[in-house]
Amino acid sequence: MKRIASLQPLSRHHHHALVLCWKIKKAFYTGVEVSRIKRYTDWFYHEHLVPHFDSEERSVFPVLGNEHPLIQQALAEHVQISNLFCDTTDPKNSLQQVAIDLEKHIRFEERVLFNHIQDVATPEQLVEIERCSSDEFFVDDFSDVFWK
Repeated sequence: MKRIASLQPLSRHHHHALVLCWKIKKAFYTGVEVSRIKRYTDWFYHEHLVPHFDSEERSVFPVLGNEHPLIQQALAEHVQISNLFCDTTDPKNSLQQVAIDLEKHIRFEERVLFNHIQDVATPEQLVEIERCSSDEFFVDDFSDVFWK
């Protein structure tokens, strides 16, 4: 299904988060030190993922309401993923789980939730989504390209 213009910025954010998942998996496969991965993922989480989650929760999720089962699932996944990013007790395990859970979450939003949202959102809601969805150019942190 073609993504409507109002949701396209959020879909682009999803693309960058999927690349993050790839970077994490590749780093573990090649034996990169966990602290290097963690430094990058902390940066990505605070600079990109937290604002993305906030944007979805402020503009997209209200279309269906917080009681809707799809929104409850998305909110629960936001909390779970955030907890994994913030976990310092076992960073290796947490980061490996981030790569799995974040990818699964993005696939759910892209294949299920966003499709439903674009089917039922009013024109006014689509304007609000677009207003709250930053589409600034993604700038990566290349200070340590551990994934190369």
